[in-house]
Amino acid sequence: MERDDVRQAWDDVSQTYATRRDPDGSDADLIDELRSDCPQDPQIVDIGCGDGARTLSNLPDGSLGIDFSRQGLQLAGSTVPSAKRVQADMCALPLDDSCADALTAYHAVFHVERTSHPTVYREFARVLKPGGMLLMTLPGGRFETVRRGWMGGEMFFSAPGRDQTLTQLSDAGFGNLQTKTVGDPLGSESEFVFAEHSGN
Repeated sequence: MERDDVRQAWDDVSQTYATRRDPDGSDADLIDELRSDCPQDPQIVDIGCGDGARTLSNLPDGSLGIDFSRQGLQLAGSTVPSAKRVQADMCALPLDDSCADALTAYHAVFHVERTSHPTVYREFARVLKPGGMLLMTLPGGRFETVRRGWMGGEMFFSAPGRDQTLTQLSDAGFGNLQTKTVGDPLGSESEFVFAEHSGN
């Protein structure tokens, strides 16, 4: 799918996705671990924030939510009114260099075609301060597909595989990669990675 088609697909399913997710799940608990590694009053950016209920709502007041979908950001405005929100593509973040103490990217990067993932990770590294942390979902395999009927619409998924993703993160300047498997908002399990920006 073209990027504009992916954006439209998210506009179409954002409300359904927000409604169908399990309100519980241990993936949100990882944010407490992330925050414990941050300085006082950190600037945290949530990439692919959607309606904000899973990640942005658990971040400090004034955190920034970025999403490709205008509909998702409108929902986040109601869910987390204290958050700042920006509509943008994660392949070209409209943020200054070294502006963030931490980034979260839950179930987000694999909606970008896998050939562009290295660009996404370089963008993550660019906006993170040296020593800043990334908390991100890892893909469970190698795939590129459009799932028809997903959340009542259709959605694009693409990933080069778990090991290649970890290699791409390292190549982008991330180190000290630590992974954890936890329950995700759709009732299954997902693997996440904590990755520290080396400053290179």
